[in-house]
Amino acid sequence: MKIVVGFTAGSSTDVTARMFAQKFSEAWGQPVIVENVAGNSGAIGVDRVAKAPPDGYTLMWSGNAAITILPSMQALPFDPLKDLTPISTSLAMPSLFMVNNDLPVKSIAELIAYAKANPGKLSYGTPGIGTPQHIAGELFCVLAGIKMEHIPYRGANMADLMSGVVQVGIQNAGAAMPLVRDGRVRGIAVTSLKRTRGAPDLPTLAEQGFPGFEATSWFALMGPAGLPAPIVDKVRAESLKVLADPEMEKKFNAMGLDLVGSTPEETRAAIAADIPKWAKVIKDANIKTGQ
Repeated sequence: MKIVVGFTAGSSTDVTARMFAQKFSEAWGQPVIVENVAGNSGAIGVDRVAKAPPDGYTLMWSGNAAITILPSMQALPFDPLKDLTPISTSLAMPSLFMVNNDLPVKSIAELIAYAKANPGKLSYGTPGIGTPQHIAGELFCVLAGIKMEHIPYRGANMADLMSGVVQVGIQNAGAAMPLVRDGRVRGIAVTSLKRTRGAPDLPTLAEQGFPGFEATSWFALMGPAGLPAPIVDKVRAESLKVLADPEMEKKFNAMGLDLVGSTPEETRAAIAADIPKWAKVIKDANIKTGQ
């Protein structure tokens, strides 16, 4: 049995997939390997699984970018709602809004006020174009009525935020929390609806005047379309056991991850709701893959 990951070895998607694969292998008494099929924000790996036989021997550990964001940015060789079988969304990772320590901003309200008083002076860095962090930044700018220049990086490049090359950063919690805890950057908000266990003192955007604001990365187990219900139920049941393990929970929380454990129906509903949600943001902000 293999679990396809659409990113390179060592990425947060890869690391979490391997944690589940090891537990599955121990529980089932057979090898469960992780196959890295990287490229196009995970879409190449998703396509590999979408075209696999629905026999349970090929599953996907998917992030949400390829499934809910990319469909509005480019033509894809798969339909995320028709060509995949959701099993469970297991983990969610919020992003953190951060600012350089020299910026006189300690809250979202102060960030908005500064942006309006200093038009054209703020830029924000993310892990790349079309990432959940990029989309979160554009959604925030639209809702707040401000402009910030987007600076895409390859991965979680925090050096420019610490040095002030960019004044604002939006990065996943796993990469950002250590720097916030050490005081090297200032955290001002988290993008989940509720505060994350990894940073309980950091308020959400919803608490700071943006009710319903949610822009998180998530990791879901999925299979090809037509995956039989007994296989779906078996894999989901085992994934819930992993989430219920106190030691695993500690490890996930330390990585900035929150436990989810949704049903297949809940995962499908989330995908169906997020595609048009992000499509509107992408259209309003005129986001293109080549920008």
